[in-house]
Amino acid sequence: MPQTKSHTTLQVSASGALGPLTPEEALLFEKLDLERLPRHVAVIMDGNGRWAQQRHLPRAAGHRSGTKTARSTIETCARLNIEALTLYAFSVENWRRPKTETDFLMQLLREYLRREMPLIQRNNIRMRFLGRSDELPKGVQDDMRDATERTSGNHGMVLCVAMNYGGRAEIVDAVNAIVAEQNGHAGRAEITEESVARHMYTSGLPDPDLLIRTSGEMRVSNFLLWQIAYAEIFVTETLWPDFNRARLFESLIEFQKRERRYGGIREGQPHPEVSARVVGK
Repeated sequence: MPQTKSHTTLQVSASGALGPLTPEEALLFEKLDLERLPRHVAVIMDGNGRWAQQRHLPRAAGHRSGTKTARSTIETCARLNIEALTLYAFSVENWRRPKTETDFLMQLLREYLRREMPLIQRNNIRMRFLGRSDELPKGVQDDMRDATERTSGNHGMVLCVAMNYGGRAEIVDAVNAIVAEQNGHAGRAEITEESVARHMYTSGLPDPDLLIRTSGEMRVSNFLLWQIAYAEIFVTETLWPDFNRARLFESLIEFQKRERRYGGIREGQPHPEVSARVVGK
């Protein structure tokens, strides 16, 4: 009984921190076990273009609407005391898009960082950027550096924004950094998983427990290839601009239904045969 009371108190407290809930959100929130939330959530924010196309709007309108979803997701995760949230904002492959679109995305990031800084600070969020930032426009680099410095003293959720990011590029950069360290040393140390992990962009953070992909695509798109080795994957047909707080709660509920074995099985348990599912189909 004391445990139940404590858990109920925790639920009510977190619900208050989230602000008013819609009836759907309240129903889903009651199903969440706040003591078993993922430490690190990673999100492939996909579907902005299709969302705009369905409404006969320019792609830019979809990207701009997607920033509102990012705002809600960031604030909700922070208030649920999730340790880290990583958002896939711009990949190394995205440079293949028309220059007008990439220029708009760069400007949108700069606008977002300036506009949302009060929210970031209010929620005690610390910002990090993952990717080859030195290849980004100087103005973008300056704003990213400023956001990192201004939030460096915060101690809440770590918000990682993957900009000019590629999973393969990250692994290459990590290996090159190790080789550079070892050059000139007579006795070179063996390269291990631990030494590689220390040189990844996410060094110091737990690996993602949950990877969310919106828009129904069944691929990881070169995102956190090293880190998601044992992440639970949640794919939803919902397009990113429509991925509201209720859909986030659904992903967390689904995560809590999974049995995480990290390659092993429970003694005496048969091998489960669980097929991949796409939420919303």
